[in-house]
Amino acid sequence: MKRLVVAILAHVDSGKTTLSEGLLYAAGEISSMGRVDHGDAFLDTNEIEKDRGITIFSKQAVLSVGDTKITLLDTPGHIDFSAEMERTLQVPDYAILVVSGSDGVQSHTETLWRLLYHYGIPTFVFVNKMDLAGAEKSSVLVDLKSRLDEKCVDFSDIGENFFEEAAVCDYEMLDEYMDTGTVSEKTIKKMISARRLFPCFFGSALKNEGVSEFLNALDRYTEEIKYGDEFGARIFKISEDEKGQRLTHMKLTGGKLSVKTLLSYANVSEKVHEIRIYSGEKFQNVQEVYGGDVCAVTGLSHTAAGEGLGNEQGIGALASQPLFAYSVKLTDNCDIRMALAAFKKLGEEETGLNVSWNERDQRVNVQIMGEVQLEVLKRILKERFNIDAEFEHGSIIYKETIENTVEGVGHYEPLRHYAEVHLLVEPGKRGSGIVLESKCSEDVLDKNYQRLILTHLEEKTHLGVLTGYPLTDVKITLINGRAHNKHTEGGDFRQATYRAVRQGLMQAKSVILEPYYSVTLTVPTETTGRAMTDLQQMGAEIKAPKVRGEMTEITASVPVAAMRGYLAEVVAYTRGRGRLSCVFKEYAPCKNQTETVEKIGYECESDTENTPDSIFCTHGSGFVVKWYEVFDYMHIPMLKKENCEAPQVEQVRRASRIIADEEELRRIFERTYGKSKSSLRRPMRKTHDQPVYKAKPLPDGERYLLIDGYNIIFAWEELKSIAEESLEDARALLVEKVCNYQVMRQNNVILVFDAYRVKGTHREVEKTGGISVVYTKEAETADSYIEKATKKLCKKNRVCVATSDNLEQMIIFGHGAQRITAAEFKQEVEAAEEEILRFIKENNEKNEKNERKRQRTV
Repeated sequence: MKRLVVAILAHVDSGKTTLSEGLLYAAGEISSMGRVDHGDAFLDTNEIEKDRGITIFSKQAVLSVGDTKITLLDTPGHIDFSAEMERTLQVPDYAILVVSGSDGVQSHTETLWRLLYHYGIPTFVFVNKMDLAGAEKSSVLVDLKSRLDEKCVDFSDIGENFFEEAAVCDYEMLDEYMDTGTVSEKTIKKMISARRLFPCFFGSALKNEGVSEFLNALDRYTEEIKYGDEFGARIFKISEDEKGQRLTHMKLTGGKLSVKTLLSYANVSEKVHEIRIYSGEKFQNVQEVYGGDVCAVTGLSHTAAGEGLGNEQGIGALASQPLFAYSVKLTDNCDIRMALAAFKKLGEEETGLNVSWNERDQRVNVQIMGEVQLEVLKRILKERFNIDAEFEHGSIIYKETIENTVEGVGHYEPLRHYAEVHLLVEPGKRGSGIVLESKCSEDVLDKNYQRLILTHLEEKTHLGVLTGYPLTDVKITLINGRAHNKHTEGGDFRQATYRAVRQGLMQAKSVILEPYYSVTLTVPTETTGRAMTDLQQMGAEIKAPKVRGEMTEITASVPVAAMRGYLAEVVAYTRGRGRLSCVFKEYAPCKNQTETVEKIGYECESDTENTPDSIFCTHGSGFVVKWYEVFDYMHIPMLKKENCEAPQVEQVRRASRIIADEEELRRIFERTYGKSKSSLRRPMRKTHDQPVYKAKPLPDGERYLLIDGYNIIFAWEELKSIAEESLEDARALLVEKVCNYQVMRQNNVILVFDAYRVKGTHREVEKTGGISVVYTKEAETADSYIEKATKKLCKKNRVCVATSDNLEQMIIFGHGAQRITAAEFKQEVEAAEEEILRFIKENNEKNEKNERKRQRTV
């Protein structure tokens, strides 16, 4: 028996579900035809679908005709659920495109046609509602040929004219027709399968006219699909049955699948518990399925729609994408964790729904296709999970790209870590997404590290610096990088890569992209002027209107943001006679970029999860280098300087107003005390003025480390707990640790303790273990001693102060000293202790070895 999977799709209200009912009735699968408006359609089983009269979830039905078994996949027609429809298009062998005879080809119909072309699906066209007034076969056929494909041919009358019309669609058919005066059925089937011929049929599904003939044509003009022996499957849907069991819907593309089969995917292995063949609400349990079968299985808990199993690998990208973003507002008595779990489950099942959790704001955010989907989502939450939710702060989903080429540098070098990455970021073609490439020599950076960098580039959604929306339409090329034989670890290149992308974007001329609709507006001719004026005010690109009787059809490209709520206006000023069709077209440059940036208010430099700054290491500790200073510190010279334009610093700064903590300290100090000696922010130097970048030279002189003793004690949990029992013991332990640190680092270390509250004391300085321990005199704090000492020592030496006191940090910056926080100093001390233990262990092993050697000699 020939087995086919056939998807049926259409513009909303074209009669798609009614045709599905007609096909099932003609095949004898149902005894009577249900109706959408009566709520008894075989495939619209969900209560929400019955109430709204539209298909929301894709369904399947099984029918037989002749020697052909057809699995019919009914897909949503409304634009808000087009992602669900598109996922389904990854599995059919053939498709049925339903067109309304009274409305003709609509904008969404053209979008569906492009998707069918994209997925290479052979297509049959059924023109429905031919019984309605205004439906003319000849005009519709002209519409099909002009707006879809000139190879659309009327199959309702197979005669001399048919063969002549079909023959001109392809040279192979033309040759056969010229030789024999006809075209064989075998050749016709071959041409249909190759998408070189598109059969068109006409009828009325509601009146059951032309449906049986169309079903027989599906049997007659389709080829049997050959499947291989190796197991493969493509998942197109995730759902849940009435008992709460997770269902994975898939089509087998080869081999067979049995109950209890162990499937390995997504780094997990799970057994198939049940295999179900659905037809409407009902299903049949089977033990095995084969290539060409569509089934739902239980037991798989980590699958995702679009994912491949077996020899079908990867997840296919969708052309349909969410255009709107909302924050979820829950009632006070709703458990946020329970709500998040519900949203994540719906995110797995709803292809057009993206769910994310904002940790900072403790809010659930969703991205959706449109307002109808939002209304459906609210009802599902209430009926299925008993969650009352409102959606607020609705906004358009923008994207960002760049206009110029830049080189981004990311360096990650905290203590005992090392990675540096150089990326060339270039503008890409519109709609290309993010393209990755490596042009780095393996002599410079090992191939495994290069693969790791490309993986990190691919795994993350990189955000733009103007609005924080996703980056797109760029080409990122790895051009250089460096690792350390001893200190580079797996996560180091992830950090360096992310920072390199971000640092490059901070230099680039960024452009905001906004979504555009392809709009078809049909209004009474007397309201054409009003419609044209509205579209012009929206910033639309309008094509010449077409007059069709008493109505005028206007097509235009309009920003999505401008179209929100316009349908209600159309209904009002046309008194219900107007029709508006909006289909996503593309992302294009935003017309009011400055206003959009200000409205969104994204502050890129305060986005700590997407930092452009790098981390370098000196004196055994890491320190942050701002993105615009990285060129002065980087270890690899720029290789593609001549291709890069000067960084656009001011453009980014207008979009970012939050300054890092150290910069804020700098400003406070300079307002109070005047210009400081140690500049944290130097003017940005253009990349083309520097043939080679050199690291900033450190001042000459000895190295000094001053430590605020009690600040460190109460910042380290270990010492703090000891100090609660005995401050003297905590102080002694800190002295011991600092002595060990000094042995390994060989710095001049001054450990300072307060004694200002002790009456009659004088300043005391003790030398112990190679360090100086200072106890301040009466009325003198450790802060004031350190301030005086840094001012004196910084004139000829390199000075670093270990403290987490913000006021003290502000003062020492003014003297030209560096600082290290208590947490960073703790890491350095622990690292020194580990080195001592390793040295002792190695020395003991060496002594034991020498002793054994001496004994053997004796």
